[in-house]
Amino acid sequence: MRLGAALGRASVPTARYISRLRRHLVELAPDVVHTNGLKMHLLGARARPGTARVVWHMHDYPDSRPLTAKLLSFEASRCSAVIANSESVAKRTRQLLGPAIPVHTVHNSVDLDRFRPEGPRADLDALANLPRLCPGAIRVGLVGTFAKWKGHDVFLEALAILQRTSRAVSGVRGYIIGGPIYETGGSQFSLRELKEIAASRGLADIVGFTGRIDDVPAAMRALDIAVHVSVEPEPFGLVVAEAMACGRPVVVSRAGGAAEIAEAGALFHQPGNAGELAECLSQLIGDPGLRASLGDAGRRAALRLFGRQRLSDALVPIYESMV
Repeated sequence: MRLGAALGRASVPTARYISRLRRHLVELAPDVVHTNGLKMHLLGARARPGTARVVWHMHDYPDSRPLTAKLLSFEASRCSAVIANSESVAKRTRQLLGPAIPVHTVHNSVDLDRFRPEGPRADLDALANLPRLCPGAIRVGLVGTFAKWKGHDVFLEALAILQRTSRAVSGVRGYIIGGPIYETGGSQFSLRELKEIAASRGLADIVGFTGRIDDVPAAMRALDIAVHVSVEPEPFGLVVAEAMACGRPVVVSRAGGAAEIAEAGALFHQPGNAGELAECLSQLIGDPGLRASLGDAGRRAALRLFGRQRLSDALVPIYESMV
């Protein structure tokens, strides 16, 4: 199957979009067409001017959807290079596309001026409609959409384990920061479902649901511990990078790009293992010195790994090598 055949069954607006995109690219006459997103990789390859080189910037696993993987394989001859946002993505890209196309690993950047330890902190208790915690209490939070693979249920189970096994949990509150992003369910939790899970585990008084917070750095700074609980490999793990940049210790699911980028500032647990997650949280809750040292190490690593200048320094030679 070729992309053209697939597009032949597509809607007229899609075909018109490709035609307009091609006209714009011809007018711009670029040397390099840099595409982001699996759909745009395919469309950009088809719409590129004859002399331009195409770079696919992979922010997702290219083999995650069978049809998309086949189409990318068929159109790979139109691509001159691939940029992968983690070595985890790069490995699976090489497996799909073969050795003929160079694949470069370049980590995403983070706005290190916004995501920094200093700055305002969100009032998570007020946003969650909960009484304010006493001084010295520990705030542990999961920031993300309600997609089921993000592991909210594992986080709640880990908090329940802590409640049963640790006396220190009386000074701890968990926060789920974010909300659903799709109009339909199936692949995501609803707020009601998560509240029911929390209540069934006796967590109604120690878990707050803040909803979406637009000022993500302020939310990160309000936490003492950030958690990443994805039960599936994550291509990069932006939340992990942002928490590190804010100097927060992170407990990270050991899979995919998220585990790769958290070389400092983190403890690790196996994906889906609530018991291991609870052990990591217990260790951090009981050791303020460890929290501080991991937070400092994470910030230093973020400055080295996620700066915007570092990103441009990596991208420009890739462009130059093709023209």
